[in-house]
Amino acid sequence: MNRRLSLVRCLYLAAATAGGLWMPGCGAGDSRSDDPAAGSLRVVCTTGQIADMLRNIGGPHVTVDPLMGPGVDPHLYKATPGDIRKLNSADAVFYNGLHLEGRLADLLQKLARRRPAYAVTDGVRQNQSRLLREIPGSEAHYDPHVWLDVLLWARCVEYAAEKLIALDAEHADDYRRRADAYLAELAELHESCRQRLSEIPKVQRVMVTAHDAFGYFGDAYDVEVHGLQGISTADETDLATANRLVDMLVKRRIKSVFVESSVPPKNIRSLVEACAARGHTVRVCEKELYSDALGPGGTPAETYAGMVRYNVETIVEALK
Repeated sequence: MNRRLSLVRCLYLAAATAGGLWMPGCGAGDSRSDDPAAGSLRVVCTTGQIADMLRNIGGPHVTVDPLMGPGVDPHLYKATPGDIRKLNSADAVFYNGLHLEGRLADLLQKLARRRPAYAVTDGVRQNQSRLLREIPGSEAHYDPHVWLDVLLWARCVEYAAEKLIALDAEHADDYRRRADAYLAELAELHESCRQRLSEIPKVQRVMVTAHDAFGYFGDAYDVEVHGLQGISTADETDLATANRLVDMLVKRRIKSVFVESSVPPKNIRSLVEACAARGHTVRVCEKELYSDALGPGGTPAETYAGMVRYNVETIVEALK
């Protein structure tokens, strides 16, 4: 499996370099099932992004049950009695790790002693930690928002595929095939994002968001990113940070700031008011960005790839 997925990594990086564009209907995501009767392996996932990943890899052999729905903040999420029952009855649990699920951390660690429980970021953390963004002022604590860099998320897909194959060797070939197809789709998605965002003039390619979730996104796609709150939405808004952002918005005449679906907009709106008091009009983008959660069912952002495309189009429309 390791040799095969290493080859896949080379292939999808080559596809990205070649400049392929994502095409609707491509990839392993076309065949999905949430019908418990259709899945032989019952998997519980914490976030929607991870649930979508496991559906793409697992197909009809896996029943995926996410804990957190659209608009839910994973940093502050507390397990319900129903969640605990789901976790205890699952064949396997997949979660993000890197302290994203802060209030579930103890529960997930205890669960791992009794049944398979995997952090999808562990492969990167253990073997390629240089790719992770260290949180300033911490030691070996990393930004958990890795899914906002599509190629970094693809490495998490590889790791999850390895774990799924180890759990269900009977369907190993199908998991490999589906993982290969999904990795190729993500390579095309990455290149599409890179090309679309490059259409924004460099001086205007500046994002101010409610919390510091888009650091990997900024690094991957050459976007200057500023967050009002820290890495976690549990962090308090710092007055000095707010004043610094107001100064930057006014001085550089930035025209739009962004709110996120899982974060209350009041702090971002306070930036707008402070800018107005200094004679500069900044508008809050009418469309929310999806940072920590997918969009509702039936919307363009209901899948991981759809969420990424939606965010990119929203950013381009607001800043170009």
